[in-house]
Amino acid sequence: MLLIDSPSHNAYFNIASEEYLLHKFPTEDIFLLYVNAPSIIVGKFQNTLAEINLDYVTEKEIKVVRRMSGGGTVYHDLGNLNFSFHTLLGQNDFGDFSFFTQPVLNVLNQLGVPAVLQGRNDLLVDGKKFSGNAKLARHGKMIQHGTILLDSEMEVLGEALKVNPLKFIDKAIKSTRSRVTNLINYLPKETTTADLKQLLTEEIMKNNPDAKRYELTEEDLQGIQQLMTEKYETWDWNFGFSPNYNFKKAIKIPAGFIEVHLDVEHGMIQKAKIFGDFFASKPIEELEELLIGKKHEITNLKELFSTIDLTEFFGKVTLEEVLEGFK
Repeated sequence: MLLIDSPSHNAYFNIASEEYLLHKFPTEDIFLLYVNAPSIIVGKFQNTLAEINLDYVTEKEIKVVRRMSGGGTVYHDLGNLNFSFHTLLGQNDFGDFSFFTQPVLNVLNQLGVPAVLQGRNDLLVDGKKFSGNAKLARHGKMIQHGTILLDSEMEVLGEALKVNPLKFIDKAIKSTRSRVTNLINYLPKETTTADLKQLLTEEIMKNNPDAKRYELTEEDLQGIQQLMTEKYETWDWNFGFSPNYNFKKAIKIPAGFIEVHLDVEHGMIQKAKIFGDFFASKPIEELEELLIGKKHEITNLKELFSTIDLTEFFGKVTLEEVLEGFK
């Protein structure tokens, strides 16, 4: 088994590294640890916009990254340790999360924390979740990865994942919001993610005496960087990959009431209808037509609206007011 401690806090890098290592080591067992700066990690089959508070995430410059595995959306920051096991497919029951969460439970139980695996894939203490886990199978290997909330900013977590459930109609898998807690409430206050890393690594080495530490090489770093650039930093992967959905939002501005309806496929607007009690000198159908084929992405729409005299469609409005209807 290779023990890898990521040198980066960049979520794009760390999520990309999981895929890179899958190809780099097709038969090796791997135990990877990483800590991300503030970021939201979205399940592969989720509608990203329906899982995040886009305004808040944009304002706080929180990275949004889609991972390879299914499951729900989670928030990461520097108070959250993430672990990832890579092993040959077939060595363990794919539906069983207990084997690779047991080392985490062992460490915590030894520290006096009454942590347990409950349900399919959650680790809880006193009925509150501190770790969510997900899996994927690819190229003959299996990855099981999870989070450990140690001292995460709960207020930011709550705001970043606060979404309006009425805006999206789709069949995408929705995250279930659980009561969560930080382990720092059960551990000495000076405990850090570095401490947990060390304890977990020791636990893994105890059960895998042949395990050895592996430092990412310059070739590895370049390979991960390329994968970041080509995939994990892109709008197409993080947002455009979302399942098809219908978007609906109504806003009230000084010029009147505006209600936006969009049919979106692979992140691109396929149909647009705009209703309201505003006064327009141009048919709103002309604006609807301009929206077809555009990304449902605020920067892209802002560029479009900047080339149009929006007052001809809505009366006395600002670009920012109209954009609000598409968020």
